[in-house]
Amino acid sequence: MKIILTHEVSGLGAAGDVVDVKDGYARNYLVPRGFAIRWTKGGEKDVEQIRRARKIHEIATIEQANEIKAKLEGVKVRLAVRSGDAGRLFGSVTPGDIASAIKSAGGPEVDKRRVELGSPIKTLGSHQVSVRLHPEVAAKLGVEVIAA
Repeated sequence: MKIILTHEVSGLGAAGDVVDVKDGYARNYLVPRGFAIRWTKGGEKDVEQIRRARKIHEIATIEQANEIKAKLEGVKVRLAVRSGDAGRLFGSVTPGDIASAIKSAGGPEVDKRRVELGSPIKTLGSHQVSVRLHPEVAAKLGVEVIAA
């Protein structure tokens, strides 16, 4: 099935790309979550609009991405969350929580869709998080989750 990506999907493409994927993947995952729309001749006109919006939000060069990476890796991110007695969280830490914690810690503004968690953060302590700034540049960030 041909689809038009509306968001960056890791391993598949960036917003505005027209890709061919298995029908079930498109129907059950990409389209319901808003990551893609079905390709039509009329939808082809939307591709240019999506690409223009992507250029506004995307980091243009590798040098620019490396500058932001240096700023991110210099930021100490602490996130206060509610937890139980054994150190388990009520819920989990989301990429949106991490993006807002980076900004409040004095770091650069990061889109929550660029924050990649290896596995859900459900315990107190230090965790490693990756922030994909550019297809070739990713920043490793230490996040300390503390009890509120």
